[in-house]
Amino acid sequence: MPIDKALNQAPSLAIVVGIPQPESDIEVIIEDDGGATVEIGESEADDVGFYDNLAAVIDPDDLARISIDVAAMFEADKGSRSDWENMYAKGLDLLGLKLEERTKPFRGAAGVAHPMLMESIIQFQAQALKELMPAGGPVRSQIMGKETVEKYQQAGRVQDFMNYQITTVMEEYTPEFDQLLFYTGYGGSSFKKVYYDHYLGRMVSKLCLADDVYIPYNGSSVVSQCPRLTHRIPMDENEYKKRVLAGEYLDYNVQTMPTPADPSPIQAAIDKVVGVQPTDDVGEVFLLEQLVDLDLPGFEDKDEKGNPTGIKRPYVVTLAEDSLKVVGIRRNWKENDEKCLRRNYFVHYVLIEGPGAYGLGFVHLIGGLSKASTSALRQLIDAGTLSNLPAGFKAKGARIADDSDPIQPGEWRDIDAGGAELSASLLPLPYKEPSQVLFALLGFLVDAGKRLSSTADMQVGDGNQYAQVGTTLALLERGSMVMSSIHKRLHYAQTLEFRLLFEGFGQYLGDDYPYDVPGATRRIKKADFSSMVSVQPVADPNIFSAAQRIQLAQMQLQLAQSAPQMHNMYEAYYRMYAALNIRDIDGILLPQHTNMPRDPASENSDVLNGMKLKAFAGQQHDAHIAAHLMMGLSPLLQSQPVSAMELQKHILDHIRLKAEEDVEAEIFQQYGVDPDRMVSAIQKEGMVALKVAQYMQEMRNMQDQLSGGGGEDPLIALKQKEIEQRAAADQARIQIDNKRLNLDQQKANETLQLNRQKLQLMASKQAQPQGVQNAA
Repeated sequence: MPIDKALNQAPSLAIVVGIPQPESDIEVIIEDDGGATVEIGESEADDVGFYDNLAAVIDPDDLARISIDVAAMFEADKGSRSDWENMYAKGLDLLGLKLEERTKPFRGAAGVAHPMLMESIIQFQAQALKELMPAGGPVRSQIMGKETVEKYQQAGRVQDFMNYQITTVMEEYTPEFDQLLFYTGYGGSSFKKVYYDHYLGRMVSKLCLADDVYIPYNGSSVVSQCPRLTHRIPMDENEYKKRVLAGEYLDYNVQTMPTPADPSPIQAAIDKVVGVQPTDDVGEVFLLEQLVDLDLPGFEDKDEKGNPTGIKRPYVVTLAEDSLKVVGIRRNWKENDEKCLRRNYFVHYVLIEGPGAYGLGFVHLIGGLSKASTSALRQLIDAGTLSNLPAGFKAKGARIADDSDPIQPGEWRDIDAGGAELSASLLPLPYKEPSQVLFALLGFLVDAGKRLSSTADMQVGDGNQYAQVGTTLALLERGSMVMSSIHKRLHYAQTLEFRLLFEGFGQYLGDDYPYDVPGATRRIKKADFSSMVSVQPVADPNIFSAAQRIQLAQMQLQLAQSAPQMHNMYEAYYRMYAALNIRDIDGILLPQHTNMPRDPASENSDVLNGMKLKAFAGQQHDAHIAAHLMMGLSPLLQSQPVSAMELQKHILDHIRLKAEEDVEAEIFQQYGVDPDRMVSAIQKEGMVALKVAQYMQEMRNMQDQLSGGGGEDPLIALKQKEIEQRAAADQARIQIDNKRLNLDQQKANETLQLNRQKLQLMASKQAQPQGVQNAA
């Protein structure tokens, strides 16, 4: 680090003085302005990798101070929640998991526990597991921004891969998630730790019980907002050695012990309820991993001039609990993050949000009612026992044969009353039958607990099927309000968990990762885990049970059947089958639409089958338009007006998408990566309209070329030819008539000429003398 220091002398030439040091090289450079620069050689901090263990290069004295500070913060966080731990531990006795032999108020008294609390937890666990972990996988991908063919395929690859990892590769995920739901239902809080395990070589999502995750007093239920967070990690000795060899922890001689030196009340209560106790043959290492902000010596935050700012940066510090030695320190921000924002690895699953950082569970909601119900149930059973097997006093002189054994049904025993009346020798205690008032009180407590925990069965089939839809929805919402809110909290937490897994896959996955599934080989790319795709649970946050889903689907179907001309009946029936969890719905319903990009030939075949077509951005729109226009000339399609109309609408969709893509490309080329601020929506719509008009004209020209090379309509040509033929026939007829007229005129002329000659001859004869005529 260069250090500027002003000197008194100011020589004209820069003099470099080399001062050898045993541990580092230091150069003092005297400048022209009278100052000097002292340059110290590179330290070990400059050689360590960004994600490497910094504890290996930090001074031991500094590690000791860090250890004291981190341990003090952990003890403070642990002490601040001592009352919460005691309440959590006492509530485990209300589950009734352990058979209790009671001797008070009498030997053999009832030790049964009312199952109210356990029933609520089990029903919540089973219901949540069914919704949040379906058999096909819990992850659903979502396309961000405008849908394109590339984004659609990318989202499909991400969804398939994450479901494959969770259901197949991560074998521990499903059982740990099931256990998480149990502890969340009981105590209100459970945690998932999502990180990349270098030893396993894959992402893991590990269950962390609330007993092992310490939130500070001023912390929040949103773990990313907590100033620090401590995770107590039990680890097998052999596993610790493996991680030391992998460079994850320092090679300290960590002591192993069968149990922690100071076991928490929660762990002790769990061992008591389950009926197990630790053994001495298996040693464990207990580590304290704390996410905390520190100002590490040698790794200080510096300003532009290279001076320390004193601002703390986020780190992950790991201590050995027995010796409080630091075994690991790592940076907890992304390498290229200039703001050094803390990375979060924990997801907090909460049943009910309440006061404090930890959630409220059923033990907090109905623990008191469960305890009172257990007391009332035991009193009723004890009263029945004492009433059926009464006890009392007998006279001192009275002797009963085998009085130490209870009297069996149908047995008569001898008694020596000493001459006195038998009734005077025996005085039974006034035991009463089980109280009806106490029994009614027990029913009230149970009903109150079920209403609060919403475990009462919804009577879906008892409702009036002719009731108004609004009335049915109101009753359904009122009966499921609590569970609906709980399901939304779980859905939110699972969304955060899947996003952490998504981010981890994008960071640690190889550029091209092939994997095998039943019947196929698939591939995933590291670039697929980008901001163009998001992931979320496949479960619906508004529906938490199959009964609710079926009832909603049934009401949708009824509404659609009442006005089929206004509804998509195929979709209404499809949702009903999906709510009933029917497999292979496409084998029952005729397909009506395609939800994935297809080639033009397949779309032409689909439209003949009456299916709806969908155009996607990024397709070869010109090729699709040409293929569909040629299909439109087919006599088979022309005989199906509905299919022809669907194909024509599909062509218009391609024209619209093509125009939008071309306009976006032009805007991007002109204005750059942020065109929304340069071109308004109205201007963009106008540009698209011009493109659409242009492409419509091109489509018209293409259609003319396909129909006959751009010539006249065949019918018009046929009519024109017919007219020409008629005109030619008329012309020929006229010519024949003219010839006939000429011939007639010629004949008439000849006849006239002949007649004239005859007249001339007659006139000449009349003009001769009489004698000549007689001689003649």
